[in-house]
Amino acid sequence: MEQAILCFVEVGRVVCVNYGPEAGKLCVIVDIVNQNFALVDGGNAEGGIGRVQLNFKHMALTPIKVEVERSAKSKAVAAAIEAADVATQWAASGWGKKYARQAKRQSATDFDRFNTMLLRKKRSQIIGRELAKLKKSA
Repeated sequence: MEQAILCFVEVGRVVCVNYGPEAGKLCVIVDIVNQNFALVDGGNAEGGIGRVQLNFKHMALTPIKVEVERSAKSKAVAAAIEAADVATQWAASGWGKKYARQAKRQSATDFDRFNTMLLRKKRSQIIGRELAKLKKSA
């Protein structure tokens, strides 16, 4: 039985934005404003966001945590993100893999989708042939 991973709202918790134009980007909770909002910072990273107030409804907590002090500057957050190697932890997680898969599908061209269709047809034919052999032998 899997253990549930508890993720608490705390300074240093890495969150994934799940709403708005920044959806899918990672940032770190730098300070908690009130029970509805937190101050988050992406550390000026390529895949992150700038320092902004974000509603808790618009973010998803991840199990990843970095060591930063309360109200840390963007440089300190960027250094902590680098030190904790958040990008590889995120890419290795199921969540990160799902986002990467979605991005790959969105960037596919018509020719890529056509090739995928042909490969799926070939796979179905192979499975059908093997199933027919098994039915015939049984």
